[in-house]
Amino acid sequence: MTELPPFYDDLAGCLAEAWRRLEEGAAHQSGFHAPALATIGRDGAPRLRTVVLRGVDRAARTLRVHCDARSDKAAEIAADPRVALHAYDAAAKLQVRIEGVARLHGQDAVARAAWEASRPMSRVCYGAVPGPGTPLPAGGAYALPEDEAAVERGFPEFRVVVLTAARLEILYLARQGHRRALFTWEGEAPAATWLAP
Repeated sequence: MTELPPFYDDLAGCLAEAWRRLEEGAAHQSGFHAPALATIGRDGAPRLRTVVLRGVDRAARTLRVHCDARSDKAAEIAADPRVALHAYDAAAKLQVRIEGVARLHGQDAVARAAWEASRPMSRVCYGAVPGPGTPLPAGGAYALPEDEAAVERGFPEFRVVVLTAARLEILYLARQGHRRALFTWEGEAPAATWLAP
C-alpha cells in the first residue's frame, strides 16, 4: 500500500501543498509547469490552452503567465478577466484548479521585469510576423526576428497575465480514498472545506 502524504487529512496542509506544487511548476520542477488556462471567448464560449507557469506569489495568491497582445487570449482577458487554471501532475496524483480574475500588464514595470527575466528564445515569439492565430497559406509562412534588435521590437506585443486566485481546489488521488478540498477567499483568510471527490 502506498504511504499517504502528510497533507492527506489536513486542510491547511492541502493548501500549502497546492501552492508548493505551483511554485515548483514555475521553477520548471514539476508537472505543474504547463497548466491549462481557460478564458471566456468573445462569443461567450469557453476557450482553453496550455500555458507556461512563469511565477507564483503564494502570499498575494497570484500566478503569472505570459502571452502575446495579438492573441485571442489577451483579447478575451481584456474583455472579461474571469479565468480558470488547471494543473495536473500524474506522477504526484495531484490536481489543482484555480478560478479568479486576471490582469494584463503591457509596457509597464511588471512587463519589463518579466521580459528581462525571460530567456532570449522565449522573447523571439513576440516579434513573429504575423501575430498568433493569423491564417497562413502554409505552415511555415511566418517570420521570426533574426537579431537582438528585432527581438526587442517584440516587447510592445509582450503581455504578463497575473491571475489572482479567488477559489482553489485540490484533488489527491489515492487507493485508500481520494481527498478533495476547496479554498475560497473573500477577505485575506481563506474559507476551507472538504468536498466529496
